[in-house]
Amino acid sequence: QVQVVESGGGLVQAGGSLRLSCAASGNIFSINDMGWDRRTPGKQSKVASISSGGSTNYADSVKGRSTISRDNAKNTVYLQMNTLKAEDTAVYYCFADVSLDNRYPQRFTRYWGQGTQVTVSS
Repeated sequence: QVQVVESGGGLVQAGGSLRLSCAASGNIFSINDMGWDRRTPGKQSKVASISSGGSTNYADSVKGRSTISRDNAKNTVYLQMNTLKAEDTAVYYCFADVSLDNRYPQRFTRYWGQGTQVTVSS
């Protein structure tokens, strides 16, 4: 039905930058929010999200260091992370809130990607 695929993770030194990308594809009528969570052993937390209209929200832990953006024509969301810290190390998961049916345009289902590892070495 819907596939959500992340890319761009990797190993980076503290203070460096990474850009994560995520594309949604499949039987999509429209997408509402897109964004990122991250997961470490025993903890999952929100990172950032962006609405179809471009409104953004950031976790306090990344605010000022990260920028989320999206290309609605490509069903793609990006997360630019700067001044990375060791505590940013996690698996980053992308989500997309997708409407599958134009008969129910406000009925959204959240789809998740498989995750991409970000490791920040200190």
